[in-house]
Amino acid sequence: MKNSFLFGVIIIALAASSLISLALGRYEIDLSTLTQLLLWKALNIGTAPHDVTLLSNIVFDIRLPRILAVVLVGAALSVSGGAFQAMFVNPLVSPGILGVLAGASFGAALGIMISKNWLGVQLLAFSFGFVAVLVALGVAKIYGRNGSQTILLVLGGVISSSLFSALLSVVKFVADPYNKLPTIVYWLMGSFSSVDMKMVASVALPLLVSTVVLSLMGKYLNVLSLGDEDAKALGVRVAWVRNSAILLATLLSTLTVVVAGMIGWVGLIIPHIARFLVGADNRVLLPMCALLGATFLIIVDTLCRTSMSIEIPIGIATSLIGIPIFVFALRNAKKGFA
Repeated sequence: MKNSFLFGVIIIALAASSLISLALGRYEIDLSTLTQLLLWKALNIGTAPHDVTLLSNIVFDIRLPRILAVVLVGAALSVSGGAFQAMFVNPLVSPGILGVLAGASFGAALGIMISKNWLGVQLLAFSFGFVAVLVALGVAKIYGRNGSQTILLVLGGVISSSLFSALLSVVKFVADPYNKLPTIVYWLMGSFSSVDMKMVASVALPLLVSTVVLSLMGKYLNVLSLGDEDAKALGVRVAWVRNSAILLATLLSTLTVVVAGMIGWVGLIIPHIARFLVGADNRVLLPMCALLGATFLIIVDTLCRTSMSIEIPIGIATSLIGIPIFVFALRNAKKGFA
């Protein structure tokens, strides 16, 4: 009963924050006019508001695609972070644990330097995100007989992250300091400013499917958190479950980088907050992560584009907001896994 009430509250908060985000911006739209426009445009109810062409362009061509992207990215980062924390039974784990964010960042930076179109940048970011995870998995596979698979995966992720972070530094060093380097640096800060409906349409299905499937794997992640030997004793195919979860979480993390660049801390702090609210059962935790992550990122993105005359990169904002939240959350980090 308590969980149902919490889910209802978060869903209402997500809807309200999305509606407010649609209304706010350099050209503010009052809620009554926005409601009139939505009813007329979507349901053909009522009459068209004044300046309907301008309002439609602002709401449906600029703000709505951005809000949809923010919701998808927030949910994806939070669910992947929650899944990784459950898999490794570690409250300090984030979506970048296996090097996916470092690899995707290197790929995007390389694309910005050598490619003339944004599609090439996105493809390279996506490709190198998976290459980074393959490096981590390869290290764990090579030395798999010499220790715990979980520890080896983490160490493989450290190696992969260090490798692609170094390669990213090389790209920034050789990039044109007047044209390419500023673009790379700004992109690494994270932003939804370049999102349009075409981009949202291209990533929406894989993001939604991966988020839903990973959330449905909650019962298997519960068993996996007991340890490999206990999970095998209960009949769980440990390698299959772990590899499937890693694949889905990697896909989610990589696509978020493709859409908006580097956005840190969301996948680290939101699972902690969700765990405090609904407990450690991943069947409930992961769906709550999705809703909380989407709501949190909507609020932060709205603040980023409305609080100053210029847009603040969202990666900076999530770090500044996430650090104090995480410091507070650390007080009960161990209890959350009980």
